[in-house]
Amino acid sequence: MALKNFAFKILKTDKFARSGLIETHRGKINTPAFMPVGTQATVKACTIDDIKKTGSEIILSNTYHLMIRPGVERIKHAGGLHQFMNCDLPILTDSGGFQVMSLSKLNKIDREKGAIFNSHVDGKKFFLSPEESIRIQLGLNSDIVMIMDECPKKSNDYNLINKSMDLSLYWALRSKKAFGINPHKALFGIVQGGLFKDLRIKSLNELVNIGFDGYAIGGLAVGESQDEMFRVLDDIKDFLPKDKPHYLMGVGTPSDILGAVKRGIDMFDCVLPTRSGRTGLAFTWQGRINIKNNKYQFDNSPLDVNCKNLNLNKYSKNYLNHLFNTNEILASMLLSLHNINFYQELMSEIRKNIKEGTFDQFHDKYIDKL
Repeated sequence: MALKNFAFKILKTDKFARSGLIETHRGKINTPAFMPVGTQATVKACTIDDIKKTGSEIILSNTYHLMIRPGVERIKHAGGLHQFMNCDLPILTDSGGFQVMSLSKLNKIDREKGAIFNSHVDGKKFFLSPEESIRIQLGLNSDIVMIMDECPKKSNDYNLINKSMDLSLYWALRSKKAFGINPHKALFGIVQGGLFKDLRIKSLNELVNIGFDGYAIGGLAVGESQDEMFRVLDDIKDFLPKDKPHYLMGVGTPSDILGAVKRGIDMFDCVLPTRSGRTGLAFTWQGRINIKNNKYQFDNSPLDVNCKNLNLNKYSKNYLNHLFNTNEILASMLLSLHNINFYQELMSEIRKNIKEGTFDQFHDKYIDKL
């Protein structure tokens, strides 16, 4: 059997918080890591070169959206997703399961056929089975591939969540078989089970028995409270394989990340930095700033005096306020990049404090501030 060119090692722990290193054939990823989201082969309003300057070491792209537009064959013709979008960073692709739930008003889930749904763009019918999801991701040539799962909406219906979790386990096994042996790629399983501790533990244990390169926690960021999310992580943190990366999908705010790292999570992704940037919300070490507020019209200070990326401190709050209130495209570009940079500086500080054994103090200082 070919050796897998994917490795993960823990460098330092501080209780459950872990500082580690993921090695791929495209480069190394320091963890805990935040992955900017390049939904449609682009991190909105940012260039890949600028993303790299923030210290980002991996990005996420979206199987569902790329399947619909421009289609996997067009990307394969370009040489794969990295060549298509001119990105030499490692790329993780999700399986498309979440978007089937969140975007398609008309969908049907079939145990054997997978998800049958209509495109949110033109209504065209698509079939997304576990095998097809893996085929698309391998065609995209991403470095970390996610299994196909069913991501249910938040529900207190135990039987519904149990049935959904069972289906996801069946699809996980089929995804593993479809993935086969790919020495330069990793395949992650996705833990489901809603807010129910016994279902989460059952899902995790079954996935471990199948065997994956990493384990993601799915089915969160679907409407639950932060306390509920943290409770789910508390329920399973003792059962997550210590020698594999732990990935919390679609999360979240800086305080979400701090609380999740405290509970053993290594990887994160979220559209929040760029989505907020496009609407005028900036994340800073002093807290959140709505730059469109009139009080910044005569404020010539930078967004964040503690920002280590001095290029981003060239622009005053006064100027950014003007850009947003005149609907200039540069406003979205600068604030989106600022927010991604802040997230990467946050991750760097998290890693530093884990290594120094001071993560709890760092967590307590910022959990309610950010």
